[in-house]
Amino acid sequence: MLLFAGLGNPGAQYQNNRHNVGFMAADAIARRHSFSPWTKKFKALVAEGNIAGEKIILIKPQTFMNLSGQSVGEAMRFYKLAPSDLTVFYDELDLVAGKVRVKVGGGAGGHNGIRSLDQHVGKDYRRVRIGIGHPGVKEMVHGHVLGDFAKADKAWLEALLDAIADNAGFVAKGDDSGFMNKVTVGLRDTLQPTGDDDRPPPKAPKAQAPKAQSHIRQARPSQPAVKVPETGPMAAMLKKLLGKE
Repeated sequence: MLLFAGLGNPGAQYQNNRHNVGFMAADAIARRHSFSPWTKKFKALVAEGNIAGEKIILIKPQTFMNLSGQSVGEAMRFYKLAPSDLTVFYDELDLVAGKVRVKVGGGAGGHNGIRSLDQHVGKDYRRVRIGIGHPGVKEMVHGHVLGDFAKADKAWLEALLDAIADNAGFVAKGDDSGFMNKVTVGLRDTLQPTGDDDRPPPKAPKAQAPKAQSHIRQARPSQPAVKVPETGPMAAMLKKLLGKE
């Protein structure tokens, strides 16, 4: 049995926050692998299912981010699980938006949810860090993390969550490199299709502009050619005017 924990804050007002991408990943995994409905337990929402032959308990702590460890720790004690049985999905400020990295152990990196987990379950658990990008200015970090994903983020975010869910079996098997590679390839193929059928149609050739004329010629109306008479009084007069004998 393994425990997958997605971190976030409960409540509709936080639902689309960058800080809640761990909840989003847990929801995507539950949908993709047809987990049981969410039920309330351990001060959390819990669902059960199977991935790659492993029984998985999905948990979304409802204690607010800063106390996530209380909920996850209670679940681990109930199921008699070790830190090595736990995988946590959460937002990473210092990763480029859309990038995913996995490691076992390490520091909290300023993440209060991870700090709480370290206090309650130890540090030797698997961490799936989901990049949300850094605003570039320290004073903007709080608003960035607790702000909603922008509309422009929707395409890569949905593709990323799908890739995480599709390849969760690699996490269940402990194949961190395989998981990261598959997620990267899945995201790339979704956002940058390379198949012939996905290529945009070729552009139509540009129409050739008519040959430029001087402004004088452009101003003159076109006139039909006049046939000059060869015989008769008019012909004789024209020959005199033109000096032709």
